[in-house]
Amino acid sequence: MAGGQERVLRRRIRSVQSTRKITKAMELIAASRIVRAQARIVANRPYREGMERILRATAAADTVAAKKLLGTPESPQRVGILSIVGDRGLAGSYNSGVLRATERLVAEHRRAGIEVTVWSVGKKAQSYFRYRGIEVARSFPGVADRPEFADARAIAATVSAAFVAGEMDMVQLVSTRFISAGTQRVATLQVLPLPLPEVDENEPADEATLVGYTEFEPEPEKLLASLAPRAVEAEIFAALLEGSAAFFTAQQRAMAAATDNADELVRTLIRVMNRARQDAITTEIMEIVGGAEALRQSKGA
Repeated sequence: MAGGQERVLRRRIRSVQSTRKITKAMELIAASRIVRAQARIVANRPYREGMERILRATAAADTVAAKKLLGTPESPQRVGILSIVGDRGLAGSYNSGVLRATERLVAEHRRAGIEVTVWSVGKKAQSYFRYRGIEVARSFPGVADRPEFADARAIAATVSAAFVAGEMDMVQLVSTRFISAGTQRVATLQVLPLPLPEVDENEPADEATLVGYTEFEPEPEKLLASLAPRAVEAEIFAALLEGSAAFFTAQQRAMAAATDNADELVRTLIRVMNRARQDAITTEIMEIVGGAEALRQSKGA
């Protein structure tokens, strides 16, 4: 029986060691992709900040036109929610955090009597919302790992069309924002109408008075109508990039923890196997000694 137990333990150790190789490889791959994802976030930042400056200057030039596209509706009756998660699992609580936040937001709006439409990015959202009984108007799978600007443009075209057609009073975005390698958090942002750009009180005087020295062609109203879709694309693309970086960070941590657990399990199984082997050896020695003693006594008799 001891030999059979040892064979079972050896088989389990080999199985855990094979799993450890997989988790370690996934950890290293995720770690390498984090660097590239962070680089894309940094590369996209100047465009996003430049778009915000232009939008702020144009809105200040025509406040009446800005009210149509900027601000926060007081009593929205129809709200669209865009939920961004990953296409794969094995990333800790990355997907579940966003999905649960989206579900809570949907429930909150519905309790207030607001009609809700949901769009999703990532394969994991489809099965989750289907199980929860939440209808998804349109899903965008296969873009979460390495998003391109064309993906953001297609997503923005869908949500913007609904808003421009008057089907939505407000569009919100739920995703994981990448603050740093050690900090990521689930956040809900308003995408449409565009939030009022924040004015920096420490802004240089020449930039703060940009409107007074700027000629707009075409006029600010038409320029705002043209800039709004570009700003939505920029915001969604930034959310996709940050979500990708957060996913790989979460996956790297999850796989590192799985690798550590595998190492600990192998050590535990080796101890159990050694103890079983020692017990078997001790039993065999006791049997030999007992047999020799019985033989000696029988000869003495």
